[in-house]
Amino acid sequence: MVALAAVGIMGTAGVAGAATQSAAKATACSTAWGSTLKSATGTDTEPLRNVRTGRHTCFDRIVFDISGVTGKVGYHVGYVNRFYQDGSGKYIPVKGGAILQIIVNAPSYDPATIEQTYPGKGAQPLPGVNVSGYKTFRDAKFGASYEGQSQIGLGVRARLPFQVFQNGDRLIVDVAHTWTG
Repeated sequence: MVALAAVGIMGTAGVAGAATQSAAKATACSTAWGSTLKSATGTDTEPLRNVRTGRHTCFDRIVFDISGVTGKVGYHVGYVNRFYQDGSGKYIPVKGGAILQIIVNAPSYDPATIEQTYPGKGAQPLPGVNVSGYKTFRDAKFGASYEGQSQIGLGVRARLPFQVFQNGDRLIVDVAHTWTG
């Protein structure tokens, strides 16, 4: 009888453990972010210093380093049918099944000195960024730095969920690998 009770308890613990593992897997790759436009107004307009990318288990990430930020960074991130350079309206081809346009309220130059702080050139790949081998990212092009903002065209595999958030002096955009997590 004691042995049966122990087996019953162990069986219940095994089911609870499996349920906990399933719940952890389900929440680990949440796609509740959605794919609609995300924007925020900012209080800070420090210059863009670097753009870098990274691969993660559930998403690919692009990070905008903006040194000297003390407040909120403004941004406007959303899918577009075609990528056009701010200011000139020039069409810039971007590879991928969908294009995520990212506008960050951080110029690629120091407004006080007009010295370039990020070496991005219009219609060219982002300096130092190589997205080959990424699960979601396909291409990354610099659009322009115009009227205090920097514009990036990010080619992704398909129109997938994404999130945007600020962590200190970094603006981060994550694009999920799938809709289902």
